[in-house]
Amino acid sequence: MAEGWGVIEHIEIEGFKSLEKVSLDLGPLNIFVGTNASGKTNCLEALRVLQGIGYGYTVDEIFNGKPEGSNNKEFKPIRGGSTFASFRGPSPEPEQRPIGLQLRFSHAPSGQSLSYSIRMLPTFGGLRSETLCVADEKIYEVGENDALEFRHDLRLERSPTKISINRSRPQLWQVWNNSRELFRPDEEKVVRLFGEQLRDVQPLEPRIFDLKQYSTASRAQRMGEYGENFAALLKTIRSDPGSASAYVSWLKELNPAELDTIDILTNPDEAFTFAFRKGGISYPARVLSDGTLRFAAIAAAFFQPEPPCTLVLEEIEDGLHPSRLHLLIELLKSQVGQGVQQVFATSHSPYAIAWLREEDYKHVFLCTKSEETGATSITPFSEVPDLVELARTQSIADLFAEGWMENAI
Repeated sequence: MAEGWGVIEHIEIEGFKSLEKVSLDLGPLNIFVGTNASGKTNCLEALRVLQGIGYGYTVDEIFNGKPEGSNNKEFKPIRGGSTFASFRGPSPEPEQRPIGLQLRFSHAPSGQSLSYSIRMLPTFGGLRSETLCVADEKIYEVGENDALEFRHDLRLERSPTKISINRSRPQLWQVWNNSRELFRPDEEKVVRLFGEQLRDVQPLEPRIFDLKQYSTASRAQRMGEYGENFAALLKTIRSDPGSASAYVSWLKELNPAELDTIDILTNPDEAFTFAFRKGGISYPARVLSDGTLRFAAIAAAFFQPEPPCTLVLEEIEDGLHPSRLHLLIELLKSQVGQGVQQVFATSHSPYAIAWLREEDYKHVFLCTKSEETGATSITPFSEVPDLVELARTQSIADLFAEGWMENAI
């Protein structure tokens, strides 16, 4: 995990896909729920946009993807690419609408706050504006003119330094790479750490096929987006007694009758896979249930030697029996903040919601979409009218499954 600013405390998204304008206060664990096509995944894709900014990609590459090269892994496009990135609604010219993102962080050890805002036109591959502030003091700003201004010059009682810019890409990494001499040492560190944190996002969509594969890598610090090198990661976790013990304890909670410990099995080609070991017999990954494998992958994400700042999980209930969903919720709630700083997840399951507590409701978000405008509204459970009171006497799972929440908005 990169040394960074901790969690995103607040985010505003404007003009992105179905998110015409949303403003959210976030916590370490954030769960988005709602019906199909209600806009849940669009919230997660906004994180992909921020990740592209952190990598220093062009606006076109952020929305349309970047193929693997000698210096980078493949960066996948946003669904629909730049053509469908802007909010459409009733507008006849959605490509003219800029996409805006605003973030706020607070760094607990130092007491500093950081805010960042950016506006882009994805169809034209251009930057409209961008600002980075620390403690309400601007470090740099890009406005409508073709120059980047360093506002800290005002403290030195001189005119702001202006640098010509190329509007084809966000300026964050360009500023740090090309204008470092204009920063004070503390400002230089702010820009570097913030960029590293934006790009340190791990989307995880475990595919059973990948989780069952043998690995030829000797070790792995992280698994791939679909669970690639899962066996190599478990081999690495197994080499650390503390991590291995904590990880196995979660697996035992899921399958208490099937597991004493985890094992690593090697084939004649010296590739290896992981296995459950019970009563002296090893059961390789290929014979384990899909739900067990998927839970094992999600749990392993929290014990990776290099955990991400931000972990993104879609449809967390996939493959798990409803009676075991409480364990997954408990895992997410207890492990976030210990390595992985922040989790964003989606769910359709009323059974997952049933295991949430009233204190969680502030960061559990109900997504609904207007039939008239196509715009998504996002409401914390804590702000759904009468929900908190009703949930004290009725099943919140039933309220969600029966559509009561959508009707209450």
